[in-house]
Amino acid sequence: MLAKIVPSLAGLIVATISSLGYGGIVMLMAIESACIPLPSEIIMPFSGYLVFTGRFDLILVATAGALGCNLGSTIAYAIGHYGGRPFIERWGGYVLLGRRELDWAHDFFARYGSITVLIGRLLPVVRTFIALPAGIAGMPQIKFQIYTFIGSWPWCFALAYVGYKLGEQWDHDPRLRAIMQRFDIVVVGLIIVGGGWYIWWHLKHRLRPNH
Repeated sequence: MLAKIVPSLAGLIVATISSLGYGGIVMLMAIESACIPLPSEIIMPFSGYLVFTGRFDLILVATAGALGCNLGSTIAYAIGHYGGRPFIERWGGYVLLGRRELDWAHDFFARYGSITVLIGRLLPVVRTFIALPAGIAGMPQIKFQIYTFIGSWPWCFALAYVGYKLGEQWDHDPRLRAIMQRFDIVVVGLIIVGGGWYIWWHLKHRLRPNH
């Protein structure tokens, strides 16, 4: 199944960036940061490969990726901030967000503060969803935007740089293509496994009687 999903997903990413250039990077990373698990681990390395071909600039690629993160995160933040607990409690069940998760998010931010956004942007999977609890917790918008950009830029740069360096060897080492294909499968597989675990955990606690 993954063998079919990965080429389709990668093909969509490649086509979008090839057609829209830097704008495509911004759009895809915005989707990734709006609580939709479109893997940046595929988006940014391919963008880095296009740096190797001479089409893009590495600094601009990283900056476009970070700006996309801010754009998508702003959407998720707004949903959490303006919808608040009542909105999530009413509609969050459709994406497996309930009172337990809201309480966890509130306590998490109350304990660690705004720095969680900065750290969360550097963590796989967590970076995709961190904006929603930030909005619910009422983190100041300016600080949220600054921390999101500062945390996202190194992540985008690192992945793009990997793609750039791999591009130097792509046509000279046939083993590299096989390795990258397996890497893409692992990334998508981790997203599916992580999503399955979250669904199991959520349903387990939802069905457990409250004491």
